[in-house]
Amino acid sequence: MFAQAARIVMAATLCAGLAACGGSGRSSEGPDGSDMRPEVRRTTIWDALRSSENPNTTVGVNKYLWNASLEVLNFLPVQTVDPFTGVIQTGYGTPPGGGRSYRATIKIADPALDARSLKLSLQGPGGAAVEPGTVRAVEDAILTRARQLRIQDGRL
Repeated sequence: MFAQAARIVMAATLCAGLAACGGSGRSSEGPDGSDMRPEVRRTTIWDALRSSENPNTTVGVNKYLWNASLEVLNFLPVQTVDPFTGVIQTGYGTPPGGGRSYRATIKIADPALDARSLKLSLQGPGGAAVEPGTVRAVEDAILTRARQLRIQDGRL
């Protein structure tokens, strides 16, 4: 009895799946108005799976901002780094000559060497807020170091 019920459920599932793939035959337009006929359709599932771009060259992170962030905040232990999304997360650390510990999350959102590309979040112990002036000073230090690295690289 159980096996017969399982076969019926599987057959119904397969029929529903096939019905979802089929069309009414009246229109060849998809829900977004695009032409869905195979001879006109430009992309397939295989196009999405095989990428013609080299993943090593499609990183959208500015290398000068990335390196400057790591250099300026070198007193913080790095916890996670993702160069593909541009996120660096650090643990708590105390700056040289300072008495309060901080942790930082840096996001480099654009390949341009621009202040808008850099997003910095600092937290004090227990998630306490950090003064906006301190955050601005660290951002300025990162941007200044990034510009210095770019000048050293000779790509003006």
